Amino acid sequence: MTAGGRQRRETVRMQAAELFEQKSKPSEVAQRLRVSLKSAYQWRQLWRVGGREALASHDPSGSRCRLSPRCLEKLAGYLEQGPAEHGWVEDQVWTAARVATLIGRKFHVSYSVSGATRLMHRLGFSPQVPARRVAERDEQAVTAWKEATWAEVKESGRPAGATSASRTRQGSPADRPRDAPGADAE
Repeated sequence: MTAGGRQRRETVRMQAAELFEQKSKPSEVAQRLRVSLKSAYQWRQLWRVGGREALASHDPSGSRCRLSPRCLEKLAGYLEQGPAEHGWVEDQVWTAARVATLIGRKFHVSYSVSGATRLMHRLGFSPQVPARRVAERDEQAVTAWKEATWAEVKESGRPAGATSASRTRQGSPADRPRDAPGADAE
């Protein structure tokens, strides 16, 4: 969340505290401040227990970044250089796993793949997933196989027409015994 968003949320919560002090109901608070009724009820509960201080915004949750601002700048520079500059010459994509490895090599800090993904997004990068292709792949042979063999091998699937997910055959009124319950309700 941006600093402006935190500031607005803080302001709205303080306005809610004022309204609760004036004996306003949560439904009135929600309507006046344009927030959900659920938020208004939660805020009132917090306000009852801890007053205005309980409604004050707190720092964002989650673990803090393990890299200093200077290290983040360096990491962004490394990412700008590209993967080949750091030993990955097969393709030119930064995967989250590669970035986690790079962070470990350069800063001696361990990051998970998901943590590296979040860090990349924070720096304005997005992890790429490389296409796994065999280096010796013969595109002409693949195309010929798809056109000739695959058409023969591929099953046609279910026949067109009415099908049922039921394992039993759908009965018809003609098959039903005349003395069965509901037989006369046709």
